[in-house]
Amino acid sequence: MRVGILFGGRSGEHEVSIASARSVLAALDRSKYEVISIGITHDGEWLLVEGPEGLAEGKGSRVGVVPGASDRPLVRIDPGSETGRWLTDALDVVFPVLHGTYGEDGTVQGLLELLGLPYVGPGVMASAVGMDKVAMKTAFQQAGLPLAPHHVLLVPTWREDAATVMRGLEETLGYPMFVKPSNLGSSVGVSKVEHRTDLPHAIEAAFRYDRKVLVERGLDCRELECGILGNDRPEASVVAEIIPKRAWYDYQAKYEPGMSEVRIPAPLPPTLAEAVRAQAIRAYRAIDCAGMARVDFFLERASQTLYVNEINTIPGFTATSVYPKLWEASGVKYPDLLDRLIRLALERHRERRRLLTTHQRVDR
Repeated sequence: MRVGILFGGRSGEHEVSIASARSVLAALDRSKYEVISIGITHDGEWLLVEGPEGLAEGKGSRVGVVPGASDRPLVRIDPGSETGRWLTDALDVVFPVLHGTYGEDGTVQGLLELLGLPYVGPGVMASAVGMDKVAMKTAFQQAGLPLAPHHVLLVPTWREDAATVMRGLEETLGYPMFVKPSNLGSSVGVSKVEHRTDLPHAIEAAFRYDRKVLVERGLDCRELECGILGNDRPEASVVAEIIPKRAWYDYQAKYEPGMSEVRIPAPLPPTLAEAVRAQAIRAYRAIDCAGMARVDFFLERASQTLYVNEINTIPGFTATSVYPKLWEASGVKYPDLLDRLIRLALERHRERRRLLTTHQRVDR
C-alpha cells in the first residue's frame, strides 16, 4: 500500500510538523507500506523528498509542474520524475502530519476530498471547527460541555476602541489572562498576561497570526489530556497530566526535551478519570470528528471543576508528543496506532463513496 506522508506546510507550526513526520516515517512498517514523503515548503510549494531533512534543505523534485502551464503549483507530481503520475494514481492513502493553518484546518482535507483520496484524520468540517478555537468553543457550548470564562476579539473592535476593550476584559476575566490566536496551535502566538501594561502587546502579537483572538481567564489548574481513536465508535485512552517546568505550558515546554513532565496515567480518582474520558468523547462527537484527536482539559485546583480546553484533530507525533504515549499506555504500540489510523481512513473513505452525489428520482 502506498502511503503519502504530507508534512511541513505554511503555518507557524512548520517545524513541529517536520518533527512529527520524522517519528511517523521511522515507525511505519515498510513491509506493509511503500512510503512517499511529500513536503510542503513555507511558501506552499509541494516537493517529493527523501524525508524531513530533504524538505529542510529544499532538496526534492517539485510536485505541481505541468509542462506548458504556469509556474503555479498544481496537484500533480513532476512528469520528469520517476513517479510522473497523478497523485490519485500514485497513492492509496494520505497521512497528513500537518499542524496549524493550511493543513489541520480543513484546507488540505478539502483538496484530498476533491481528489477522491482517502486520508487519515477528520474531514473538512471537523478539521475547520477543531482549528478555530472560537468555533470550537461554540460547538462545545452547544453540546453542554463546561468551558472556562473567555472573550472573543476581532481586529476592528480592538482598533476602534482598545481602552474600552481592555476595561471589559479586566472586569469580566481579570488577571492573569491568556491571549491566543483563534486559528493556531502549539501555543504559537499565545501570551500569559499578568499586568495591564502587557495586555496591548499580547493582543497585538496574537493578531499577527489571526483576525480573531481568544482571551481566556487564567486558572490555577492542572492540565489533563486524553486521546481519542475511531470513527463512529470512538475510544478514549487513559488520561495524562502535563506538568510544565516553565511558568505555563508554552511552545518550549511542549517541544523541548525535559521542559515538561508527563504523568501517564494521571494521578486522579477513578471517577474523575472516567469523567475526563467521557467528556473527551463528547467533545469529539460535538465537532463530528473522525480518525483521531487529543482533547485537553483544565482541572481547577480549588473547586475541582473540570473544563474542556480544546481539541487537536492532528495531535503531535514527535518523540515527546503525548498522543502516541497515551495509546502506548492504553495497550496500542506506536506502529499499531499508525496501522489503525490508516485502516480508519480507508473505512471512512469506503463509507463516503457509498453516498449519493447526484439526485436520483424515486418513483412512488
